[in-house]
Amino acid sequence: MKKSISIWSFRPEWDWEHSFQLAHENGFTGIEIDLSRDGRIPLDFNKAPIQSVRTLAEKHSLELSGLATLLYWEANGASDKPEVRAAAASLLKTQIQAASALGIDTILVIPGTVGVDFIPDCEEIPYDIALERARTLIADALPLAEEKNVTLAIENVWNKLFLSPLELRDFVDSFSSPNVGIYLDVGNVLLTGYPEHWINILGPRIRRVHFKDFKRSIGNANGFCELLAGDVNWPKVMQALRGIGYTGWVAAEMIPPLPFYRFGSEVLIPNTSRAMDSIFAM
Repeated sequence: MKKSISIWSFRPEWDWEHSFQLAHENGFTGIEIDLSRDGRIPLDFNKAPIQSVRTLAEKHSLELSGLATLLYWEANGASDKPEVRAAAASLLKTQIQAASALGIDTILVIPGTVGVDFIPDCEEIPYDIALERARTLIADALPLAEEKNVTLAIENVWNKLFLSPLELRDFVDSFSSPNVGIYLDVGNVLLTGYPEHWINILGPRIRRVHFKDFKRSIGNANGFCELLAGDVNWPKVMQALRGIGYTGWVAAEMIPPLPFYRFGSEVLIPNTSRAMDSIFAM
């Protein structure tokens, strides 16, 4: 398995030069970057210095392991509002095009949301309607993804959709395309289930993996913690990943402002690297 880290693990005020350097110095061989409204890779990615980002990664001996975005939390592909669904569709197509330009073969996608507890006044969508609208979003973008050879990897997040690995498996299989897969977040499963079960059920559909840890006793976003400090059964997770023959990218996603972030990325990044090495050795 290949060791990566999310750009969100670094202080937001740091430029990518510093973050990429820290990632390399601490033993990561990949870095997952993000598409944002006005960041290094903006929504209008044609104005982004694409080649400079690729050059920066090469300078620090890093591969761009994936392209994520937080913008799906405001552009819900399952919204009752047509303009919001249109924004989600545009976001997904932009993400595909940006990934292709960056030489990234897999993107993280949240195709729809039923509801979110951590977003005030979040729109609530009936589950069955959200599922079908999510299917439409992926189906409409799939021809472009296949043309650009980019995999749409759907992540299990706290969006109250895809609450079962069986449902997520069947959703992905419904497209009968190698360009639709899964971005499994180990820590996100802990709220309601066991990641090793999800891994065994989802099998080769898993195209990327996020490592996070979580304390069930807290039971909300404050329960996310440093790797090896929570309730993830890492030996079983590693056994399951090896059991399905997974050899791809595993990215640590240590997102602020979670409690462990008070220690600062100066400590968090090397701690995360050492923890991942220990987990990989299990």
